[in-house]
Amino acid sequence: MPVLVFDCDGVLADTERYGHLPAFNQTFEEFGLPVRWSDEEYAEKVKVGGGKERMRRLLTPEFVAAAGLPDDPEALAEQVARWHRRKTEIYTAIIRSGAIPPRDGVRRIAAAARQAGWTLAVASTSAEASVRSVLNLAMGPELAAAFSVFAGDVVPRKKPAPDIYVHAVQQLGVAPADAVAIEDSRNGMLAALAAGLTCAVTTSAYTGEEDFTGAALVVTSLGDPPPEETVTRVLRDPLGTHPGPWVEFADLAALLTAGADPSAADAGGSDPPGSGSRRN
Repeated sequence: MPVLVFDCDGVLADTERYGHLPAFNQTFEEFGLPVRWSDEEYAEKVKVGGGKERMRRLLTPEFVAAAGLPDDPEALAEQVARWHRRKTEIYTAIIRSGAIPPRDGVRRIAAAARQAGWTLAVASTSAEASVRSVLNLAMGPELAAAFSVFAGDVVPRKKPAPDIYVHAVQQLGVAPADAVAIEDSRNGMLAALAAGLTCAVTTSAYTGEEDFTGAALVVTSLGDPPPEETVTRVLRDPLGTHPGPWVEFADLAALLTAGADPSAADAGGSDPPGSGSRRN
């Protein structure tokens, strides 16, 4: 049975800018830490997979001294864990408030995949509580219950390492060649590709200018038909899928067949005229 695997942040909702960043900064304020990340700074921080990993990057000798933190590595690790637990609480409260809407098309595509008999999953290196809160927001409780969730520290290495996708397909009992991942970042794409999955990309707030060479399809969003009509823009279409104004589930399903056929790229596998990177 084929599998459709969604990343969480940036794919189900544009959570990095409007959820994670303010949650990090509120956490820093509450703990009296001498740091606040600007939007421009956070655009670089998101290239580091995992919230605790981003926090650990702060722990230079100068920062530790300025913040009055202990020198002992175990004590520092516990401090980071405390910060991250609080950050997750703040973040999930932001999600529950409904302040961040789901991204266009994700619920529509997931519902169509389920109806077609595909398995649904989320593979993310964010904390599991954060992932489940976004999944419930984006899909609604009934559809969210149909998802398998692979998240957090269930694997030792974060994206761009392939561990989370390798773990997901192994736990689901499917071959990587039977899975399509939807990602929004280069790191996520690299993780999916290294695990042997086909990857489609929907660019998000911080990723529009990244290099997505290797993705089977790159679009600005999945889009939606009327009455909530939002039109996607195709940035790369190397397999010649040619989605319309919004991506259909059939377009994603076709990526498996097209990717298995070396001649498929010759059927129209160039990037669309005028395509290029852009931020949503």
